[in-house]
Amino acid sequence: MTLELRNVVKRVGAETHIFDTSLTLASGGFNVLLGATGAGKTTLIKLMAGLEQPTSGEIWFNGENVTGRSPQRRNVALVHQFFINYENMTVFGNIASPLRVAGLDRREIERRVGETAELLRLTELLGRRPSELSGGQQQRTALARAIVKDSGLVLLDEPLANLDYKLREELRDQLPQLFADRGAIVVYATSEPSEALLLGGHTATMSEGRVTQFGVTPVCYRQPRDLVTAEVFSDPPINLAPVAKRGGRIVFNDAVQWSVTGAIAAAPDGDYTVGVRPHFVTPRRLGADAVRLDGRVLLTELSGSESMAHFDLDGRVWVAQSHGVHPYEVGATHDFFVDIDYVAGVGRHASLGFPWKFERNLPSVRRPTPALGADSFDVLSRMLGISKEQYDDLEARNITGTVPLSVQVEPRV
Repeated sequence: MTLELRNVVKRVGAETHIFDTSLTLASGGFNVLLGATGAGKTTLIKLMAGLEQPTSGEIWFNGENVTGRSPQRRNVALVHQFFINYENMTVFGNIASPLRVAGLDRREIERRVGETAELLRLTELLGRRPSELSGGQQQRTALARAIVKDSGLVLLDEPLANLDYKLREELRDQLPQLFADRGAIVVYATSEPSEALLLGGHTATMSEGRVTQFGVTPVCYRQPRDLVTAEVFSDPPINLAPVAKRGGRIVFNDAVQWSVTGAIAAAPDGDYTVGVRPHFVTPRRLGADAVRLDGRVLLTELSGSESMAHFDLDGRVWVAQSHGVHPYEVGATHDFFVDIDYVAGVGRHASLGFPWKFERNLPSVRRPTPALGADSFDVLSRMLGISKEQYDDLEARNITGTVPLSVQVEPRV
C-alpha cells in the first residue's frame, strides 16, 4: 500500500505554501512529518486527505490518481491536534459514527467498536459523554474513531500536542502498537525531534514549505543532508558558529583552533559554518583530542538525569547537554569541551567541505552498570523498547556508552 505525491505544489494567492514535493509513503511503519510551526506539515496533510487541492501535481493512492477525489471517497481517517468529539453522543456513539455513515449493520458496528474500545482501554467509558472524560480519554476516543474505520490512510496531525506530559508519553508509547497490524499508511506530524525518533519508521523533515530530506528516521538524524535539516532535527537546537579553514587547521578564533586530516584537510580553504549537537558539548574532557571552549554561563536547566547549560560563546548562545548534575554558576566562565569527531560543517553555498559525522549521534541514556543489579537490563529494555539482541548488536559494533531511544537499531547503511 503506497501514497505518492508527484510534484505537488500548493499556492494561495501569491504565496507558495508547499513547494514542489515528491514523496512515496508506504505502510508498515510510521511516516513522520517533522518541522516547526509554519513548516507546512498541516497543509501537506490536508492535501493528502483531499481537504485541499494542489495547485499543480498529483496524489496517487495504491496506483490510482485520487487528486480530485473528495475525502469521503478516499477511505482516509484524520485526527487533529485539537481532538473533536460529538458532545451529544456517548463514547460508543462517537466511535461508531463513521461505521453508521458507511451503512454497516448493528452487529458489525458493535463488534468493531468493542474491539477498538478494548484496544484503547475505553470499554468502561463507552456510556459516558465527552464532557465526562479527561483530556487523554477524549483523545483516545478520537483515535478510536479513526482506527475503527480500517482506513487505508491514517493522518495524525500533532495528535498529542495539547495533552500533558504524562498522557503524551502514555499515548505515544501505545501508537505504534495500535497500528502495527492494520496495514494502513500512517502519517504523523510533529514539531518534536524526540517524537520522530521514538516512533521510528521514516521521516520527512520540513522547513518553510519544503521537504529537505526523507528517509529512515535514524539515518536522517545521524546524516542530515544540509544545515537546515540538521537544525530541524535537533532539540535542543544545534550549536552553530562560523569558522575558517586554513590549510590543515580550523580556526574559530585566536584561542580555539584544531588540526584536521584526510578529506577535511583536502577541502578548499575558506569560511564555513560548524554545527555541534548539544550532547557533544560537555563540562569535562572526554577525549584527548577534545577542543576546549570558554563560555560565560547564562542559564542552567536540570531535566531528570541531565544538566543543560546555556553559555555565551563569542556573542552566540550555545548549549551543553550532559548526564548528571554539574555545578554550573550563572554568570561565571566555565570550561566546555567538544569532541571534534562530531563537528559538522558546510560551506556558504553547498553541503560540501566538512563531512557530517553524526553516525553515533542519537539521544541516549547511560548503559546499565553492575551497581544497578542483575535485572538492570530488563528495566532498561522495558523503558526503551529494545531487545537483548538489539542491545548486543550495538555492543558488537562498539556503540559504547549509549543505547538509542528509538526502537530501531542503527541500520547498516
